[in-house]
Amino acid sequence: MASANKDTGLEYLVNQLISVITNDGRNIVGMLKGYDQATNLIIDESHERVYSTTTGVEQHVLGLYIIRGDNIAVVGELDDEMESTLDLTAIKAHPLKPIQHGA
Repeated sequence: MASANKDTGLEYLVNQLISVITNDGRNIVGMLKGYDQATNLIIDESHERVYSTTTGVEQHVLGLYIIRGDNIAVVGELDDEMESTLDLTAIKAHPLKPIQHGA
């Protein structure tokens, strides 16, 4: 997978910390290492953040991870400095629901 396809608008995010929300409601955070024309993403040093209304955010280490482009709902850039100050154990939230397409 190359990171030379500028049509997807992801070029500026390569080697940056990103957050990906998938169609099934998962939140995966890590360093974007590359992508292809189908927006399949290669993310390194990744982990999944699992939200709960009763406990803080759990982080499940994934390491080097590939996310299929057809399973991506949102890709966002994260601020390294802000991330380092967050106390994820104190954050409580409802888990994301899967995205339902069409009616």
